[in-house]
Amino acid sequence: MLWNGYLSFSASKLLPNYEWVGLAQYRVLLESERFRVAFVNLAVFGGLFIAGSMAIGVLLAILLDQKIRLEGLLRNIYLYPMALSFIVTGTAWKWILNPGLGIEHLLQSYGWTDFQFDWLVRQDKAIFTIVIAGVWQSAGFVMALFLAGLRGIDNSIIQAARVDGASVWQLYGRIVLPAMRPVFFSTLIVVTHLAIKSFDLVMALTGGGPGFSTDVPATFMYTMAFTRGEIGLGSASAMVMLLTIAAIAVPYLYSELRTKS
Repeated sequence: MLWNGYLSFSASKLLPNYEWVGLAQYRVLLESERFRVAFVNLAVFGGLFIAGSMAIGVLLAILLDQKIRLEGLLRNIYLYPMALSFIVTGTAWKWILNPGLGIEHLLQSYGWTDFQFDWLVRQDKAIFTIVIAGVWQSAGFVMALFLAGLRGIDNSIIQAARVDGASVWQLYGRIVLPAMRPVFFSTLIVVTHLAIKSFDLVMALTGGGPGFSTDVPATFMYTMAFTRGEIGLGSASAMVMLLTIAAIAVPYLYSELRTKS
């Protein structure tokens, strides 16, 4: 990280060049339209990915916490996507969402000739296909963390709330979930980290396209550093990603350590 930080202040191009240029690479980065698009995409993807994964994961955890039949089978089914690499997920969803091969083609072949789902090839919609694939893979992971937290709640508290007439949604919304604050924040940190460093999912699903409409900072960094021979610019974008993660993780860790002390 220290070496990468130094390179971000250097004139490095195809090979490392230790000539100090100060903030020149960061100025170029901020003036780059492609980087601005990548950061906006990160905000859109990150917000929807985190919210979707957390919401669906919590709902699945609450469902399985009801001691339903076939719980073990359902838990494995929901968790299975996390066992796949993002490359496999991206490739599979690329086939599913391809207008000529996937959902659109299938429904049109069954007579729904007016049905269209061509988000994968539309610049204004392609980023949402990455959200769909990411949520599908990560929601089960969130479910597993919250389910473990739910099983750690003192059962006497739950029984007392039920005796007082609390409904299922009141029980979880007002008593159980608020007591799981550490699980919530730990999961949030992990999912946010996955969103910020997303690279393989984007490359497998859209390749950053159409054009560069689905670029995120990780793909921008890779393209600049290893494809276009702009190591200094790529290092600057990597430092921005590191600072973004630190801006989220450090305050949380500080608050947790301060609380424990």
